[in-house]
Amino acid sequence: MTAGQETLLQAIAKDRPLEVLRSLDDLRERIALHLSAESPERVVPLTPATADAAPAGDAFAAALTGRKVLVVDDDARNVFALTNILELHGIDVVYAENGRTGVETLMRHDDIDLVLMDVMMPEMDGYAATAAIRAMPRYAELPIIAVTAKAMHGDREKSISSGASDYVTKPVDADDLLHCIHRWLSS
Repeated sequence: MTAGQETLLQAIAKDRPLEVLRSLDDLRERIALHLSAESPERVVPLTPATADAAPAGDAFAAALTGRKVLVVDDDARNVFALTNILELHGIDVVYAENGRTGVETLMRHDDIDLVLMDVMMPEMDGYAATAAIRAMPRYAELPIIAVTAKAMHGDREKSISSGASDYVTKPVDADDLLHCIHRWLSS
């Protein structure tokens, strides 16, 4: 992105309402639309944000704000979309590109509250990374949510048996993901 494009986007952002997007696919489509439009400032928002758009009010927001989530995913588009969803709700995000670096990143950050673990990755997949994390006693209670597009019969059970706390499928529904995260961070 050039400095001119960044300046234009910042100027547009000051005058535009926040859009509420329900899934990573919605976010990808909106990004593609903005990037391909001849006049990005004329792209009409899908859904203006309202107070009712928050999944569950002040208590919900308070439980998420300031928490730190490790996103382990080899697809930069997924990382970008997940990071945007999480940061909109006050969550700090740390990123790793595969299971091996995810385990290494977790060991360098003592303040990780939850892990979003993609299942299908090179080097070390999400199942192996989750099992490796669970093998370390200090992470026995750390919530790990498996995230996969594969969604075949038995995947949920395989994720849980490898040590995942929960399981969500792609395309990720933003509200479902946030409620899942909230459930694990408030328990």
